[in-house]
Amino acid sequence: MGHVVVYRPTEQPPRTGRVHPVTLPAVELAVATHVGEHDDIDVTYGEVGAWVVANALAVAGPIRETYLVGPRDTADSSAWRTEIGWPVFRVATD
Repeated sequence: MGHVVVYRPTEQPPRTGRVHPVTLPAVELAVATHVGEHDDIDVTYGEVGAWVVANALAVAGPIRETYLVGPRDTADSSAWRTEIGWPVFRVATD
C-alpha cells in the first residue's frame, strides 16, 4: 500500500476524513512530457529515471504528474499530455 497526493489548487481546501490540505515545497524538477494514452507512461518514467541516473542527480521527493491535457479535456487520447516532474538535486562528486 502506498500514498497518493492529489494536488488541486483551491482557495478553501476541504478537511474531510483523510482529505487535508498539503503545501508542496518548491523543488528543482527533471521534466518530461508523456504524449498520448497512459498505457505506456511507464516508458516515460523510465526515460526520466535514466536521465536522472546518467546526470548524477538524486531523487529528493515525490514525483509529480501534471495533466496538461487529459480525458477531461478531450476524448482524443493522442492529444493527451502528461508532464512528469522528478524532484532532483546535484550529488557531490568529490
